[in-house]
Amino acid sequence: MNARLRRRLLVGIPTYLLLILGACVILVPFVWMLTTSLKPHSEIFIYPPRLFPRVWYWRNWIEAPSSSYVPLLIYVRNSLIICVPVVVADVLVSALVAFGFARIQFRGARPLFFVLLSTMMLPGQVTMIPMFIIFSRLGWVNTFLPMIVPAFFGWPYAVFLLRQFFASISDQLDDAARIDGCGIPGIFWYIHLPLAQPALGIVAIFSFTGMWSEYFRPLIYLRDTALWPMSLAVQTYMGRTSRWEYVMVMSALTSLPPVMLFFLAQRSYVQGIVITGVKG
Repeated sequence: MNARLRRRLLVGIPTYLLLILGACVILVPFVWMLTTSLKPHSEIFIYPPRLFPRVWYWRNWIEAPSSSYVPLLIYVRNSLIICVPVVVADVLVSALVAFGFARIQFRGARPLFFVLLSTMMLPGQVTMIPMFIIFSRLGWVNTFLPMIVPAFFGWPYAVFLLRQFFASISDQLDDAARIDGCGIPGIFWYIHLPLAQPALGIVAIFSFTGMWSEYFRPLIYLRDTALWPMSLAVQTYMGRTSRWEYVMVMSALTSLPPVMLFFLAQRSYVQGIVITGVKG
């Protein structure tokens, strides 16, 4: 074994052991949730607690959704009705705004971009009451519109990420497209959007996971239980039942779509994290 390989092993083995240890610590609550969802009710509060049940009670996954006061499929449908248009709007509108800041030279671009970034530092509690007054006067309370419509005005965080990527694309591609007779809309649609697929993928993942787990806005605007998304329904379900194994089943079902989305788009996620920070 040469010196270089020995040095790499000495550095790599502790690093991987530390990462494995951190992953195990992070996975403990998730594993506890899954194992608790498979415990019979008699084993929930035993002392000392057990991580794995003596008897695997799979019927919890059938009984928990049916014990809900609103069918589970209605919650899932409501969450998708909110999440799908929000993801589409966050991706397309934020990409369009980011393209303008990154590739179009106009007076006041830097101050406007600074104003856009400053909105990221504004706490949601500051705008909560004014936004509620606006939506209530529009008659949008108890509808999905207060969650969906704001996405069509851009997401500052996504604009920042996508601007980083668009700024890293060579100007020669734009010049070649102009020589072929392509205008600014064509450059955006045919050149930059296809190249930005990894960055758009990470924006879509962040948007979906954030909106899927959104609790505060549905709590404020949705009064009818038949309109509740999964996040609000599960939180309310916790206060209406003493069957914690059922609560863990519902929590696992709520976390399942974001986890599946991450594993399906893991390559785009990692690649997008890297390329969005290439150039400022």
